[in-house]
Amino acid sequence: MVAITLPDGSVRTYDRPVTGADLAADIGPGLAKAALAVKVNGVLKDLLLPLTADSKVAIVTKKDPDALELLRHDAAHVLAEAVQELFPGTQVTIGPAIENGFYYDFARKEPFTLDDLPKIEAKMREIVDRDEPIRREVWDRNEAITYFRKIGELYKAELIQDLPTSEPISIYRQGDKWLDLCLGPHLPSTGKLGKAFKLTKVAGAYWRGDSTKAMLTRIYGTAWADDKQMAEYLTMLEEAEKRDHRKIGQEMDLFHLQSEAQGSIFWHPKGYMLWRQLETYMRRRLDAAGYQEVKTPQLMHAKQWEASGHWGKYRENMFVVPDEVPNTEEQGPVLSGKGELLALKPMNCPAHVLIFRQGIKSYRDLPLRMAEFGCCHRNEPHGALHGIMRVRQFTQDDAHIFCREDQIVDEVRMFCELLDVVYKDLGFDRYAIKLALRPEKRFGTDEMWDRAENNLREAVRLAGRMGPEYGWQELPGEGAFYSPKLEFHLTDAIGRTWQCGTIQLDYVLPERLDAAYVGEDGAKHRPVMLHRAILGAFERFIGILIEHHAGKFPLWLAPVQATVCTITDEADDYADEVAATLRANGLRVETDLRNEKINYKVREHSLAKVPVLVVVGKKEAETRGVALRRLGGQAQEILALDEATDRLAKEAAIPGTQS
Repeated sequence: MVAITLPDGSVRTYDRPVTGADLAADIGPGLAKAALAVKVNGVLKDLLLPLTADSKVAIVTKKDPDALELLRHDAAHVLAEAVQELFPGTQVTIGPAIENGFYYDFARKEPFTLDDLPKIEAKMREIVDRDEPIRREVWDRNEAITYFRKIGELYKAELIQDLPTSEPISIYRQGDKWLDLCLGPHLPSTGKLGKAFKLTKVAGAYWRGDSTKAMLTRIYGTAWADDKQMAEYLTMLEEAEKRDHRKIGQEMDLFHLQSEAQGSIFWHPKGYMLWRQLETYMRRRLDAAGYQEVKTPQLMHAKQWEASGHWGKYRENMFVVPDEVPNTEEQGPVLSGKGELLALKPMNCPAHVLIFRQGIKSYRDLPLRMAEFGCCHRNEPHGALHGIMRVRQFTQDDAHIFCREDQIVDEVRMFCELLDVVYKDLGFDRYAIKLALRPEKRFGTDEMWDRAENNLREAVRLAGRMGPEYGWQELPGEGAFYSPKLEFHLTDAIGRTWQCGTIQLDYVLPERLDAAYVGEDGAKHRPVMLHRAILGAFERFIGILIEHHAGKFPLWLAPVQATVCTITDEADDYADEVAATLRANGLRVETDLRNEKINYKVREHSLAKVPVLVVVGKKEAETRGVALRRLGGQAQEILALDEATDRLAKEAAIPGTQS
């Protein structure tokens, strides 16, 4: 007998093994038609898999969140079959589901282009219409290698050869002819995929991500449960393209990137003004929250990174510099000592511990909140670099809180409250809080992890941010090896999420670097180290800000807050006076005295995203007034110069500094 427990708690018993398809049909014809797969004891499985033991089973349909990854994986397989039907001789490699879609990498002498996508997509729809059955087979390893080599699929043969000998060789056959190596699960047939998919772009990709190996062509696509979901996503993509920080950054003359400094940014005056305003704002918030700002070296000796543990785990991502000292004129410069090395810091934490260690710390000195706008370097692969969102040189709004065990909850609660204020000041009203829990391989005892996880939960609860409006979620297994952590995921204006803020407990680094304080009992104790960031990397966060606001920054943050535009050259002198008055009241102002029509000037400065245009002509000069035009608005407001100045100065005040 096989007992199947359904999600509603009901139990169905069978005197023989049954498949998910049998179970769905037994429940009802509607479910049988909608069924895509089954979840057996929490694990997604093929619908046609025989259920041979008592199990908890749920039938998966397109309405279930689990269905999306399944649909996207199948879309990748349908893409591969379509490509090989249209372009014989093309080798298939790997094709996973990814966030919002899928891709497949192909080996072909002539790379695919965007022009090929409509034809491939049409063939995919034809394969869906054919409703080809999808069936799993288990093959002998050697027979599989021989088969794929024989048909010219050398990449597949290599994949099979590299699989552990204990792993079965799982092959999925799509229809009568096409098949692929895959763990699965998959839909029961191609017809179940539906047609809510679209191929989106083509890119290059190295085989297995190794730049020494062959370059393949990667075709990306998106797939959804229905046309409505896909339409919403494509609209979001279209809007994201308009908001691309690289495009807006060029239009607003904020920054540029070039090959002479891969992964580093050339900030132009307006872009650096944006940076300075953000840094000034953050500094004021940190000062008010009791942080002490420090500055630590860019270069530190390799032995320090060895002691912290970063050298062993992070060496390949660090920029290493030989510590050269002059020896003799004949020999020239040599490595000092026995080949000693320095490294540009990829993070600030070890240096902050070294500051903490200077002098004796008492329990009365804690918590000690140490902040740094620290410039860091990480050797990111060229292919991973993306505008100012993913760079090699970046500055973190980094801080480390050294505290006692009994202070953790209060410090994390105060951090949550500070982060909430900052995000809302910057225009982000929605964010989710996620607690990343203990991974399988970890430092410390279960008791320590229980205590650490409960401390973070309690802090979020006390901060009043554990409700559904904050998207509270716990993520099993996703914590760091030394501690759990809280992640803060922003939602931007077009619905995308960005993980920026984080706070995590660290019991390991204080131990490794011998940080200690004298307790009330006179004995030596280890502090708990809270690693925390609100923005993360300044560069990335500015990119997010640009795209969130589409360049239309709030007045206090805008690089240029107002431009004084003349209607006639008779107002030139008065325009200079207006600009001087606004600057004297702390506003960042430019003038446009060109002999151009006012509509032309308005259009040009609107494209540059200037928040306020101050228009003056002969009449305004005579009455000492101004006409204010807001970005995106059609109307203008006529005000006396003093009133306009007072109003704009108040609007432009950095949040938290208004009286």
